[in-house]
Amino acid sequence: MNIDKIEFIAWMERILDRLDMLGDNITDLQKKRSSIDGEELLDNQDLLQMLKISNRSLQRYRSIGKLPYYTISGKLYYKLSDVHQFIRESFNPPPKKMNANE
Repeated sequence: MNIDKIEFIAWMERILDRLDMLGDNITDLQKKRSSIDGEELLDNQDLLQMLKISNRSLQRYRSIGKLPYYTISGKLYYKLSDVHQFIRESFNPPPKKMNANE
């Protein structure tokens, strides 16, 4: 059985289209799995990279209640809105410089 080049290319394009669709479906499932009530959840690794802090610092923020967290199947998660609130509360603007005239 011989398959001509045009037929082979069309067949391969259909396969690639299907793979793209599957990839999109997997991405959608991953997004749904890492969200609760439509809000994105971050795990420890996500947060460590985002905030550029150590694991111990993150543990300290949890322990003192500065950063709310949720345990799901033994894994820690943080709501993105809670993380944004934590950043806003932790941000210290630089002190204003006093003019010589003041």
